[in-house]
Amino acid sequence: MTLFRILVADDHEVVRHGMRFLLESRSGWEICGEAADGREAVEKALRSKPDLAILDISMPTLNGLEATRQILKILPQAEVLILTMHESEEVMREVLEAGARGYVLKSTGGRDLVAAVEALQQRRTFFSPKVGEMVLQGYLTRAAWSCEEMASHRALTPREREVVQLLAEGKTNKEVSAALGLSVKTAETHRMNIMRKLNLHSLSDLVRYAVRNNIVQP
Repeated sequence: MTLFRILVADDHEVVRHGMRFLLESRSGWEICGEAADGREAVEKALRSKPDLAILDISMPTLNGLEATRQILKILPQAEVLILTMHESEEVMREVLEAGARGYVLKSTGGRDLVAAVEALQQRRTFFSPKVGEMVLQGYLTRAAWSCEEMASHRALTPREREVVQLLAEGKTNKEVSAALGLSVKTAETHRMNIMRKLNLHSLSDLVRYAVRNNIVQP
């Protein structure tokens, strides 16, 4: 029997172990890796090539949405399930646009998690019942973002979105350069380009932008 391979990523060890215990109790499912942040999740996905990646949306260094984009770029046949504490129309839109096909609220417990994995294994979508209607209405209407802000966000490159998160988390240019393997000058250039593209004028503006667009959690 071919095992369904699952990668789990959450910055809380107890959550990862709980998911491992729950999911490996099901016949045919195997946890092929664990990660404590989004960057580690991408690296482990590249090595282990899971069928499904379960990602917490708010992880340090690289959030779950950006990790989703990067994983699906290298493994387009994989499925991604996002876990979050928040039910929000903005978050739902971002999850879908990142390419994930499942969204589960942590507050709904293990039953939804198992149901979501079963659905994604069968190439179906799954969203916690509480947010199902939000998906249908919010994703279609795109009411939460202005057209201008949506266009600005899409103008950012994947690397620039990584830089936004690190800066919003309080990293200096030097720390950003070290985290991403860039020169300090390149990190500074990314920062200037980001501020120009988003029409931001200070680091506090950038932090507010990152919170409003679910790149970091407040």
